[in-house]
Amino acid sequence: MSTATTPAPITLTPRRPARGLLSQVTRTELRLFLREPVGLLWGLLFPVVLLVVLGSIPGTRKHGDDLDGQSVVEAYVPILTAFTFAMLALNAMPPALAGYREKGVLRRLSTTPLPPSRVLGAQILIHGAVATLATAVITLVARFAFGVHLPRAPFAFVVTVVLTALALFAIGLFVSAVAADTKVANGAGAVLFFVSMFFAGLWLPRAKMPDTLRTIGDCTPLGAGVRALGDATAGHWPHGSAFPVLAGYALVFGIASARWFRWE
Repeated sequence: MSTATTPAPITLTPRRPARGLLSQVTRTELRLFLREPVGLLWGLLFPVVLLVVLGSIPGTRKHGDDLDGQSVVEAYVPILTAFTFAMLALNAMPPALAGYREKGVLRRLSTTPLPPSRVLGAQILIHGAVATLATAVITLVARFAFGVHLPRAPFAFVVTVVLTALALFAIGLFVSAVAADTKVANGAGAVLFFVSMFFAGLWLPRAKMPDTLRTIGDCTPLGAGVRALGDATAGHWPHGSAFPVLAGYALVFGIASARWFRWE
């Protein structure tokens, strides 16, 4: 007579809440980000060093009519703020995500309880945090080292920073979505970065641009962002099309990224 074997009880491991998953992935991604600190170097240290070098040149703190009454240092503070967001959103994040897809990391994650979308969220959180830190450091160094006043319309300044970040990271996600591999992501991000920084005024300040170039620049995310940052710093609510342009880029490229993003 056979003896029935009592099956062992099945223990169900509760799934970790979404917030816990995101925080765990963010910590892991942060360690990887710090292990190869190219993003910190170009997104945080380089614009701050560039500001210090620029402010140390004789004459750059004098106000002149050729820059709408601003000094060179004052004119470049919003440009360097835009630089750090563009560097991280267009040059740092897309190759990282494209590399994950190329190596099959996202595909493998799709078979685990961890949704691949958490990796996207972690990447945006880390790069956004570094860009925000860089913005604060640039603003404070400009104020205490070179006498540039703090934004006189702080709420408008914060709204501009948020909208600029949303627009640029949406574009960065779109590049990540359509790039076939890391090389394509690097190339596309670099082209977008240099074109965007031109209209932001990195090589030719916007105050010195011809009206046609400035009008075209107002339709680009960094041109609109730098204009709005300058308005907020001067104490004005950004006028014209700056906020609608930034919100439009964030909405259009955010939807396109969600539609075409490939996990493998």
